[in-house]
Amino acid sequence: MLFSLLLLSLILLGCRDTPREAEVSGDAQGTTYHIKLVLNEGSASLEEVSHQITAVLAEIDAQMSNYREDSEISRLNGQESSDWLSVSPEIAGLLAIADQVYRRSEGCYDLTVKPLFDLWGFSKHENRVPTDQEIAELIPHIGMPLLEIDAAGHRIRKIDPKLKIDLSSIAQGYSVGMIAQRLDALGIEHYLVEIGGEMLVKGRKANGDDWRIGVEMPTSPTRDLQKIIDIKETKGTAIMTAGTYRNFFEDQGQNYSHILNPKTGKPVDHHLRSVTVIHDNPTWADAWDTALLCVGESKAMQIAEAENLRVLLVYKNDNKLKEYTSKAFDAAQ
Repeated sequence: MLFSLLLLSLILLGCRDTPREAEVSGDAQGTTYHIKLVLNEGSASLEEVSHQITAVLAEIDAQMSNYREDSEISRLNGQESSDWLSVSPEIAGLLAIADQVYRRSEGCYDLTVKPLFDLWGFSKHENRVPTDQEIAELIPHIGMPLLEIDAAGHRIRKIDPKLKIDLSSIAQGYSVGMIAQRLDALGIEHYLVEIGGEMLVKGRKANGDDWRIGVEMPTSPTRDLQKIIDIKETKGTAIMTAGTYRNFFEDQGQNYSHILNPKTGKPVDHHLRSVTVIHDNPTWADAWDTALLCVGESKAMQIAEAENLRVLLVYKNDNKLKEYTSKAFDAAQ
């Protein structure tokens, strides 16, 4: 995960004696971020807000970046040991959440797929189709059951010393949540935080309207809208979307998604194109959207109802895009 922080662009709108909207944007985690704020006379300065956001992203970068050899997760991946290893409370917490989603998604959500992710070339955008033999050699070293997690003690143990962890499917949601917490601490009560399309909104827009979120139609390369969602809750709501259309490559006429099934070692090949999860907790939302995208539309529908998740699925049937919304999603609209 690339956390290159470039120059922030600051846009301030409106008068100083009324609530006004401001935006902080930049590059982080191999993508972009945009944060819209509603400020008033009692708010922190825009300069302080941008400084705090930079600090939060830098802290997460040092812990979770796959592209930095000195990050905490890279150092952990480099330790081929079956001894207990100390980890930060933040990484221990993420792994504990991931382990629960792994169990509740029948093992399809798995942070230990990093060797497979590397093998298929998704890590460095050097995509290729590996041989069955190459995949078979890695499969024994993949699986959350090969990782013991002591979240309370802030430590992990690799039952298989070759185990490697990739936090990219959960770290953006966590990042969104941490920025939101920092904005709360600064007294900002109304905002939209977005990193790479993953969002959390709180309060209302400066004019009092609900935040409105557009869900992309899962077709490439167009960016048409599939659905508009009005967020009526004001306490803080995460909206996370994962799609097989977002990161894939083509080889000999076949598309290969970056969503890998840890059991087969290969990209998923079902008809589910995108999953949007609405949740109070952005970290859980980010894990669940990937998990449901992995299992496919039929199983995703079952899990969404069993877990009482607010979920929008877009899948292909008879060469047409179809929508499915869970009961919890419908009840919130």
